[in-house]
Amino acid sequence: MTPLERFKNLILIDKRDIYQIFLYSIFGGLISLTLPLGIQSIVNFIQAGKVSTSWGILVIVVVIGVILVGVFKIMQYRITENLQQKIFVRSSFDFSFRFPKIKFNQLYNQYPPELANRFFDTLSVQKGFSKLLLDISAAILQILFGIILLSLYHPFFILFGILLLGLLYFIFKANFKVGLETSLKESKYKYKVAHWIQEIARNHLSFKNQNLFEFSLNKNDDLVNDYLNYREKHFKILKRQFIQLVGFKTIITAGLLIIGGILVLSQQMNIGQFVAAEIIILTIITAVEKLFGGLELFYDVLTSLEKLGAVSDLEIEKESNSQNFFLDNEGITLEVKNVYYKYPQAEIPILNNINLTIRPKERVVIKGENGSGKSTLIRLLAKIIDPSTGTLFVNNVNIDKINIGNYRSKIGLITRDDSTFEGTILDNITCQNENLKINEINTVLEQVQLIDFIKTLPLGLDTPLFPGGKQINASVVQKIILARCILSKPEIILLEDPITKIDKKQSQKIIAFLMDKNHPWTVVVSASSKDWLPQATQIITLENGQIV
Repeated sequence: MTPLERFKNLILIDKRDIYQIFLYSIFGGLISLTLPLGIQSIVNFIQAGKVSTSWGILVIVVVIGVILVGVFKIMQYRITENLQQKIFVRSSFDFSFRFPKIKFNQLYNQYPPELANRFFDTLSVQKGFSKLLLDISAAILQILFGIILLSLYHPFFILFGILLLGLLYFIFKANFKVGLETSLKESKYKYKVAHWIQEIARNHLSFKNQNLFEFSLNKNDDLVNDYLNYREKHFKILKRQFIQLVGFKTIITAGLLIIGGILVLSQQMNIGQFVAAEIIILTIITAVEKLFGGLELFYDVLTSLEKLGAVSDLEIEKESNSQNFFLDNEGITLEVKNVYYKYPQAEIPILNNINLTIRPKERVVIKGENGSGKSTLIRLLAKIIDPSTGTLFVNNVNIDKINIGNYRSKIGLITRDDSTFEGTILDNITCQNENLKINEINTVLEQVQLIDFIKTLPLGLDTPLFPGGKQINASVVQKIILARCILSKPEIILLEDPITKIDKKQSQKIIAFLMDKNHPWTVVVSASSKDWLPQATQIITLENGQIV
């Protein structure tokens, strides 16, 4: 999708509000352009030395016209404020909805937090889009109405209008494509700089080392130089537009003053018409300035829409349809048949001809060397990834025929990437599930060896956590994630080395709790620790992506 197509879609979504803005612009423009006619009549009265009731009425009409134009402007501002709020809400929900549903392979070579930075372009779209609607719509209408009104004074002004529109089109055509290209490249390096600063912040302790510190500054210098290079190229386009605009204004102003004067001297126009025509001409020139000032803003809005498209264009998982099956509560059997999986851009499959069956309430341990495919198999069972070939069956039904939301609601998944989010400990554990009772919560906290830690905190479960649990140690983070998983009451618990940061004594108690056969869940864990093995009902050993 091109940037212009994105802009068109943005207009179509709120076309009713935009129609109202243009309607008010038309009314305001018509009233604004009748004001010179009123001024012309007033000048004619004054020139004739007549002060009458008609003169007073004209003054009142002109003043009322100015007030009405202001009222229409206020109404436009109200609509554009509504548009800005809608754009922000839509963008925030679009990002919040998409990130959990984006297909795994779409994010394989990307860093999701860096992609999330694109949301800040929403602010540029908010401000830029509303300003374009107000200023550009008003400017275009002023130019068109002005040309029509001038043509009523003398046929020459018809030629002026054609020349004006031709020059405007030429300037736009000559600059738009290259202006947009340089704007997109400038924005690309702007995000590279922002991402590198984010990396420095994420690894700020490592960069305290003097050598790494100098490296960080040197890399930042390279990225900033690239940004400035493209920023300078974009500025040259803007400067060229401005020079063309100045030349355009000079030619039009000088030409109209000279020709207008000749028309007055030749008595083809009176002095009142001349004054009114000059007011209209000044209005048109001001509108042209707004138009070209808006062109830079237009580049920014199109660039911002393209950056937002870096997220909205990523392919998301297909929504389940009405024909997909829902699972009952009688247990889940998973069957993997002839499954191969190859990561994007990889040449060799990480999983190679996998066949296994996992029955309800089994305790399955997957072991193997690093890179043998343990985590990949866990994620395949959770339907985070789809097999390259082969099939996963759930209760003898192809998983693609199962309602994906219903399936995932019955699964508790913990990956190596999981961490706490910003909020209280209680929020992180319960995700504000109001159906959970405090006794139930405390029981789970005790089983995951977290209750004693909670008691040491002045605010207890209401203790706020920073993103990633920065102010607590890694073992507590793992316990919080385990508690969250268990309190979601899953039928199947899928774990990727969930207790590697917890000391041996506590980890053994947690393993005993999770693997206890009295619990109703199925456990599938990829583990490097041998403590999981004694209670396993099935042990799967992976070697080079194959079950041995």
